[in-house]
Amino acid sequence: MGSDERGTKKKSKLREYVEIVVTAVVLALIVRALIIQSYHIPSESMEDTLLKGDFLFANKFLYGAKVPFVDWRLPKIRDPKPGDVVIFKFPGDRKTDYIKRCIAVEGQTVELKGKSLFIDGKEKPESHAKYIYGDVPRRDFGPYLVPKGHILVFGDNRDNSYDSRYWGPLDKKLLRGKALFLYFSLDYKKHWVRFSRIGDLIR
Repeated sequence: MGSDERGTKKKSKLREYVEIVVTAVVLALIVRALIIQSYHIPSESMEDTLLKGDFLFANKFLYGAKVPFVDWRLPKIRDPKPGDVVIFKFPGDRKTDYIKRCIAVEGQTVELKGKSLFIDGKEKPESHAKYIYGDVPRRDFGPYLVPKGHILVFGDNRDNSYDSRYWGPLDKKLLRGKALFLYFSLDYKKHWVRFSRIGDLIR
């Protein structure tokens, strides 16, 4: 075998490796941009559903993923519904990722009296809601009619959450996905992995 043939084979092999790597990177970017993405929980606003130090995957195509670099979205599978834990861009800067629970959708009337939530005038039990300050007096919210094209989102940790009660309804165009499951969890105080939470579905 001549040196030219060996050189050609090396170039061919190198080109094959480069194509594999480039293809893998492109597919990974497409998956991240349009299908699934990881998020980190930096605060206590969703306790006890989500803890500070949790890492989760979110379904981005369910509500219609936003296509990078252009102002349009892929077709949605469905709209968000009450109870969904959603990731979105904070309306205040449209950059920071927030995660809260969808409480109501457009056309529904919401009222929060103390610890009691009312949707369209009917009290709705909440097993996930947490009130860390006991029975102290709280500012009531509503009645509030959710406008078209928007949803209302609250944190599960009601006494420690900056949410729709303070900055208003969330434009559905700012939605980024629905939380799916935890793939990792780190207890920052104990500096240890919360192994029991890994793989938990987010409800």
